Amino acid sequence: MKSKITTNKNGIDINITELEGRQEELLEAFQECSEGRCTCPTQEYQKVEMMSVIDIGGTIQLSIKSKANEVIDTKEIEKCLEYTKNKVSK
Repeated sequence: MKSKITTNKNGIDINITELEGRQEELLEAFQECSEGRCTCPTQEYQKVEMMSVIDIGGTIQLSIKSKANEVIDTKEIEKCLEYTKNKVSK
């Protein structure tokens, strides 16, 4: 799994490629996060206003909108992505 994080004025966008046959598991894990059931070891989730998950045949796109006056730490998000990757690889 490879990911690319891009910041924008509303939050961050993440493109995830090279899903290694784990697309369904990853989509399920990211959907849990978008529904407020995130298990990632971070407090960044407190800064999230909305998260959308889009499956584009072989690529997963995440769009995370931050709450007003909040900035999402991309280094923490990288840790979350690694955590999710390890979780679905078991």
